[in-house]
Amino acid sequence: MSDSNQLQQDCLWCRNIIEDCKKEVGKRIIGQTQVFDGIFTAMITGGHILLEGVPGLAKTLAVKTFAEISGLSFKRIQFTPDLLPADVTGTMLYNQNESSFSVRKGPIFTNIVLADEINRSPAKVQSALLEAMAEKQVTIGEQTYELPKPFFVLATQNPIEQEGTYNLPEAELDRFLMKVMVHYPNAKNEIEIVKNKGKAADISVEKVLSESDIKKCQELLDSVVCDDAIIEYIVSIVNVTRPETGKKAANKSVTKDRDDILRYISFGASPRASIALCQCAKVNAMFEGRSFVIPEDVKAVANKVLRHRLVLSYEAAADGITSDDLIDKILALMPVP
Repeated sequence: MSDSNQLQQDCLWCRNIIEDCKKEVGKRIIGQTQVFDGIFTAMITGGHILLEGVPGLAKTLAVKTFAEISGLSFKRIQFTPDLLPADVTGTMLYNQNESSFSVRKGPIFTNIVLADEINRSPAKVQSALLEAMAEKQVTIGEQTYELPKPFFVLATQNPIEQEGTYNLPEAELDRFLMKVMVHYPNAKNEIEIVKNKGKAADISVEKVLSESDIKKCQELLDSVVCDDAIIEYIVSIVNVTRPETGKKAANKSVTKDRDDILRYISFGASPRASIALCQCAKVNAMFEGRSFVIPEDVKAVANKVLRHRLVLSYEAAADGITSDDLIDKILALMPVP
């Protein structure tokens, strides 16, 4: 079997594994497919996911269920205004009997961290979490400790409550691979939820994803082909979000409504966004059982990857323009390779 045929077979295997996981998750969670697509993408790329939605949409249950079907360790941290960095990373404890210090590791030392209501914690806690997200390590005292592998953070925030919350720093937002919007279920799904009488957590699920499966999917990601034309397409999309380079990029490929886009953006996406968009497009291709990326893969993940990386102007807020509105405009205007 040629290398290309083997790669195609491996991608089909990955798609089947993901489908098996979704079926198992479906025993407990009704709908919310976008949440699990985001979680699986984070698992394969080694990135972190920001989930935004109102309370009661099973965000916490979704993360716990994924931990159960994968056999990965899982811990939940409830972020509050009085939370301290040591409550997350750990601290040094003095042993009076031995006259020495010992390390007590915090809940960050796990495979999957659910950072619940992350925007309720102050800046110093955000800084401690940023080190863990960026470097996959934490510092306690003068010693640095590696975090378990795989490690990824699934953070939630409530969009409707602003009192007692802190805006996430742009540096931290940029570390999130995706921002997934968790929406209300449709009427059909909600009927099924009501029939379950809120007892979904009592439904048992089986482990269907092994550590070797996860590792194979992660290794397969680098083999998925992303043609130079697709990479140029990705970079062109990201360039248009930058006011200082957007006009130059837009003059070549976007001749209509470019000023309507750029006047609403104060700061655009960084090169990290281009990398994330390429990686997520590869994962989307794997979900479809393909060994190569097509423009539709880029479009499928563009909003999730870019929406939290754009800093909008006051004019955008006044006109009710969202990041998704601008990304949709850019995708509609950019020529497809």
